[in-house]
Amino acid sequence: MEETLKQQSSSIIKVVLFGPESTGKTTLSEQLARYYSTVWVPEYAREYLQDKWNEERKTCELHDLIPIAQGQMRLENKLATKASKVLICDTDLLETKVYSETYYGGMCDPLLEKYAIKNTYDLYFLTYIDVPWEKDDLRDRPQERDEMFMHFKRALDKYNRPYLVLKGDKKTRLQTAVEAINNLLVLK
Repeated sequence: MEETLKQQSSSIIKVVLFGPESTGKTTLSEQLARYYSTVWVPEYAREYLQDKWNEERKTCELHDLIPIAQGQMRLENKLATKASKVLICDTDLLETKVYSETYYGGMCDPLLEKYAIKNTYDLYFLTYIDVPWEKDDLRDRPQERDEMFMHFKRALDKYNRPYLVLKGDKKTRLQTAVEAINNLLVLK
């Protein structure tokens, strides 16, 4: 099972959109992929959990997190081979770890934790909560946005991940992200 959570090595730049639900991660992932003419890795949990909701009317449970993490890494590893220069990731295993700990009383599967810490990325974009919260079948904590944002920020700080907080409207966020990615491309 460990191999299914392992990140394949790659020479491309990998960036992660990271943060609470309904903060514009998917929108920005799509914009960045278009801008750089590359692929983006969608959040596997959205499809997995929407299917679960549609079929069983159940939300995420602790035992769902390993299959979600495996699906996420399968997608990332597959799409990394198709990316040009930059791979945009709508999430990563560290985000899954944060959700596990906040939703399940501090619990996180040791294997998920190991690879959430071990897998690396060139830059994280921590999306701020200054965009309107949008309700759907899976989002459930509109009143806890500040608290959730701080959980994500603390995880990035704790594991010494390079990150930039993205605030503002879509245009401002895109411009800020593009400038940061362009700086990485110059260094590579």
